Amino acid sequence: MMRTSTRFKQQAFTLIELLVVVLILGILTGIALPSFLTAVMDARKGMANANGLAVAKAVQAKGLLSGSYDTTLADYTHDLGGALPINPCTGTTTGYSITSSSASVATVSAQSGTNCGTWSPTVFNLTH
Repeated sequence: MMRTSTRFKQQAFTLIELLVVVLILGILTGIALPSFLTAVMDARKGMANANGLAVAKAVQAKGLLSGSYDTTLADYTHDLGGALPINPCTGTTTGYSITSSSASVATVSAQSGTNCGTWSPTVFNLTH
């Protein structure tokens, strides 16, 4: 006759307990993931506008010294610390637009891209 020992109890999770844990994790992910993605897009938009402001300040500083605004973005690398900032919405350093309607008026803005969805970047109007 074979005796079963009750000294060693098997301890494991039941299928119901595992399903409840998976369900709770799924609900938390469903709530947290959209909020996280929205926060990431908002941060990219804010960074693009902040970088646009830095470009605008460099354009204005150089425009005040030379007397006119240059619309070539590459001319401002020295004024921006040696490199153009990367636009997080486009993923490139050329994601900023400089337009000049006259020698004393210019506008600078970040370009919107696929990483930020639909939004209107801040336009910085410069005059001297």
